[in-house]
Amino acid sequence: MVVGLKHDQFNGGNKVPDDPSGDSGFDQRILTAPIKSAVDKFQLLPEFLKVRGLVKQHLDSFNYFVRTGIKKIVRANNLMVATRYPHIYLRFSNVRIGKPSRTVEGITEELTPQMCRLSDQTYAAPIYVDVEYTHGSHDNPIKERRPGVVIGSMPIMLRSCCCVLYGRDEAELAKLGECPLDPGGYFVIKGTEKVILIQEQLSKNRIIIDTDKKRNITASVTCSTEKIKTKTVIVMENEKLWLELRQLSKVPLMVVLKAMGMESDQEVIQMVGRDPRYSLLLLPSIEECAKCKVYTREQAVKYLDAQVKSPKYSNNSAEKEGRALTILRDVFLANVPVHQGNFRPKCIYVAVMMRRIMDAILNQDAMDDKDYVGNKRLELSGQIISLLFEDLFKTMITDVKNYTDRLLDKPDKAKNHDISKGLTRFVDKISQGLERTLSTGNFDIKRFRMQRKGMTQVLQRLSFIGALGHMTRVSPQFEKSRKVSGPRALQPSQWGMLCPCDTPEGESCGLVKNLALMTHVTTDEEEDPLISLCYYLGVEDMEYLSAEELHTPDSFLVIFNGLILGKHRMPLRFATAIRKLRRAGKIGEFVSVYVNEKQHCVYLASDGGRVCRPLVIADKGISRIKQHHMKELMDGVRTFDDFLRDGLLEYLDVNEENNALIALYEGDATSETTHIEIEPFTILGVIAGLIPYPHHNQSPRNTYQCAMGKQAMGNIAFNQLCRMDSLLYLLVYPQRPLLTTKTIELVGYDKLGAGQNATVAVMSYSGYDIEDAIVMNKASLDRGFGRCIVMKKYSAVKKRYTNGTEDRIVRPNRAADTAGRMQLIWTDLILDEDGIAAPGEILRPNDIYINKQSPIDMRTPIAGSAANLPDSAYRSTAQSFKGHGGEVVDRVVLCPDKENNMCIKFLVRHTRRPELGDKFSSRHGQKGVCGTIVPQEDFPFSEKGICPDLIMNPHGFPSRMTVGKMIELLGGKAGVSCGRFHYGSAFGEISGHADKVETISETLVSKGFNYSGKDFIYSGITGCPLQAYIFMGPIYYQKLKHMVLDKMHARGSGPRVMLTRQPTEGRARNGGLRVGEMERDCLIAYGASMLIYERLMLSSDPFEVQVCTACGLLGYYNHKLKTGICSSCKNGDKISTMKLPYACKLMIQELQSMNIVPRLKLADA
Repeated sequence: MVVGLKHDQFNGGNKVPDDPSGDSGFDQRILTAPIKSAVDKFQLLPEFLKVRGLVKQHLDSFNYFVRTGIKKIVRANNLMVATRYPHIYLRFSNVRIGKPSRTVEGITEELTPQMCRLSDQTYAAPIYVDVEYTHGSHDNPIKERRPGVVIGSMPIMLRSCCCVLYGRDEAELAKLGECPLDPGGYFVIKGTEKVILIQEQLSKNRIIIDTDKKRNITASVTCSTEKIKTKTVIVMENEKLWLELRQLSKVPLMVVLKAMGMESDQEVIQMVGRDPRYSLLLLPSIEECAKCKVYTREQAVKYLDAQVKSPKYSNNSAEKEGRALTILRDVFLANVPVHQGNFRPKCIYVAVMMRRIMDAILNQDAMDDKDYVGNKRLELSGQIISLLFEDLFKTMITDVKNYTDRLLDKPDKAKNHDISKGLTRFVDKISQGLERTLSTGNFDIKRFRMQRKGMTQVLQRLSFIGALGHMTRVSPQFEKSRKVSGPRALQPSQWGMLCPCDTPEGESCGLVKNLALMTHVTTDEEEDPLISLCYYLGVEDMEYLSAEELHTPDSFLVIFNGLILGKHRMPLRFATAIRKLRRAGKIGEFVSVYVNEKQHCVYLASDGGRVCRPLVIADKGISRIKQHHMKELMDGVRTFDDFLRDGLLEYLDVNEENNALIALYEGDATSETTHIEIEPFTILGVIAGLIPYPHHNQSPRNTYQCAMGKQAMGNIAFNQLCRMDSLLYLLVYPQRPLLTTKTIELVGYDKLGAGQNATVAVMSYSGYDIEDAIVMNKASLDRGFGRCIVMKKYSAVKKRYTNGTEDRIVRPNRAADTAGRMQLIWTDLILDEDGIAAPGEILRPNDIYINKQSPIDMRTPIAGSAANLPDSAYRSTAQSFKGHGGEVVDRVVLCPDKENNMCIKFLVRHTRRPELGDKFSSRHGQKGVCGTIVPQEDFPFSEKGICPDLIMNPHGFPSRMTVGKMIELLGGKAGVSCGRFHYGSAFGEISGHADKVETISETLVSKGFNYSGKDFIYSGITGCPLQAYIFMGPIYYQKLKHMVLDKMHARGSGPRVMLTRQPTEGRARNGGLRVGEMERDCLIAYGASMLIYERLMLSSDPFEVQVCTACGLLGYYNHKLKTGICSSCKNGDKISTMKLPYACKLMIQELQSMNIVPRLKLADA
């Protein structure tokens, strides 16, 4: 029987007193558990998910771009000056993004996302800029201002601050046709929903020690400033240090240091450190410098000038002179600024890099791990769009500049040229660039050397949880094909940041990851106030220190976002001071401070893209959050941000976690503990959070379920029936799971479930359940178990052509015959009077659903109007239905597309009931197909009269060790019998978020069941009791999207390929089943020669050829002379006819065309 429960029916006899917090939208029955001494911090989770987490990082990042990022980009490139006439300029200011709208023929209409989905438009908003420009002659230029010039349109992320859905409540969302549970965070581009995946990268502006291909130790810094993005590599090769830059050929590092003003070798050695081991390692590099005859700064600069790679197109030598210093200033270590030619900060930075290399040579532990999560940054959609917009904006400015220069070079135009007119020519550049990049996903930004494919993906709308999981996916930086195990391994530093279960199987296993439940990805923060704060807190500036003092053992370097600020004598006090300020809310909550004892450094970070998560602060092992804080939160007096402001919680990133000691539960805390987890189950992500009792399963089973949970059919969103997706799978009677978890309630899966509670008996039955097959009860299927609807979209466009003609849709030809009865062609039966299929009609194969005709001539211009063309000028291009039959036309939508052609979309509905071969799975990675369907009369039943919905083979348990499935069955059975949803959250037994097996068994016994969930069962065939007790109870089963109807394929005769005359390939083209090389080998091994002959030729592509026995070449058959003729011997004397595969004949002829002559030697059989 299919079980579903009302929420508050009854509570197993013991009434719960009405709790004041009962209306918070969560199941408060958990409060009946005995009161623990520890504080129940669970209520922090829903509060956290209101302000951060899941999709909010996409929104935060996009909002940051809209509010500050786009303004920074325009401010950095706001001026455009004409080359020959510097008095003519154009300045941009005050950039802003308007409301989402589109302008067609001068009429502006507001857009809503649902409108864009239905009519294939892009959900975008105009970008406005105030323009100030001059024109006129150079002695009196005239200034003009034009506010609110549109320079393009920006695609808007749903639910971001520019979106119409921002801040709306459920009723308003329903009015706009949106689902309140839909997370947002994606774009609608040309009617399809596109997600920009989170991209994983190595962190910028950080020194990374690694080895290159030749096993040399390198120190590399990828610098990224607003102006330039470069990579600097220092490599130790043959015991000498070299510098590698893109603009320079490989040069000795010592020469570079001399060019930056450090002429004395002693100072270099002092900067690296006075340890004799360091000076020994430096010696070969100093000798190399002397070999180059470089002793002074001038010589070094001269030497470097010779090494500069000149740009391909310039040949003047004057430019080459001072270029080395420019490169050293702007390109080399671009993140370290040079003020008034002071290169000392760069020298210090190089010294630190050199010292790290020496440390790595002397001690292998100093190598950096590239796969460590702390060395990674996650690039969110805001940063990616910001790069793209910056590139397009700069391109637009250069285009306008070239256009202006061309106009001004004409003699008469210099007087009264209006620059702002030039802007309108390039408006579409930005809009089309953004739209094209987002729709293809290929980012090709030459300016920043970024060539990446597949950055955007179409949002998977198979199930609600699949779409939510797609938003938290993290895409790797390098390709899948490399068989490396390092990046694929589960890093210990991923704890709490990235989900350990949710990764695909197969080639991208371990590379594609998912964020955990409480993860937040930071955005950039203002740097200058933090820098001045550090100096205020006792950081000594490097300017005032000699080289000798750089590495004194008692003081630590302070490094802020990869910049060396200075030194501090008491690093621990400094770190504590920063932490206190952060907890007091005086500096940003995401600033992290981390003391690295090995490297003698204090790292401060406030840059974007770090993963962090909230933790409860503990003083000497005692949590700062007390019971009254939680009560204030329940009453709605406190919010999550108040907890941060009052210093009860804080965000830690991966590096700072290394300085913390975190306890899982309050009970585990010792006096050294600094932090306590909020909830242990938040180390799992959204999709893994659906699994009940995952900590009782073997690990790969949870990974399998994460892959299958995305394919489960169910509900997509509340507005699923108003959508026109190309493919939509819906379950007719979805239920919420009986055994639920806390994550399910947090993400709203209980409102949009994807499965049904089936009563499962674990026993062998009929032999049709071998290898995970499932035996199903026919009566359950009749009552609607596993029944689903498949919606498919077909579309047709009524095109207009260049010569003024257009397609037309004609009414079906229903001519009355002589007796006056309407005579119908059977393929036209479902058409309405307007020639379009009527909603509610049942489609059969080859039915015409739109009776469209196209003009035969689309090119030559016609005289008169296109409406007067005769019928003979049109040919029929009617679209007919290629399906199984039994589908129903659900809806027909007419809308204009981009070119204002009429677009007609048909939504075709097909209701399917489970049949043999459909795929089902429980939530524990136990997938199986339906093996047989048995009538209920033959099904076994329990002594209470309960008959199971499906029978599962017991051999599925021992080798797979999915104990969680057994506990789910017990918990579901107890839940049904006492009327309370039981919980099975991960690691939840201690904190009360998962019911223990003992308590479940007690409930079962009190309701008159066996404590182990076994039942006394009668055979349905004989009526006698079975010899064994059968384990039986409800388990949540998902119907997956793989159905036999979509996969079944066979053919006799059918279509062939034109070229080789062999049968086509693939199910979509009604292709044949190929007997390949390996099958052929088996047949050869059997000696079944006639079978091979029949399969490879007779059933495939037999062909009769005329072969000349004299020369062995192919001839032809002359129909006039009724004889075969050889084309090279020019006669038909020695022609014999034979059978050959057509592909073989084709190959012989193709070889002949390449001057290779294959000759056939024939012998009489």
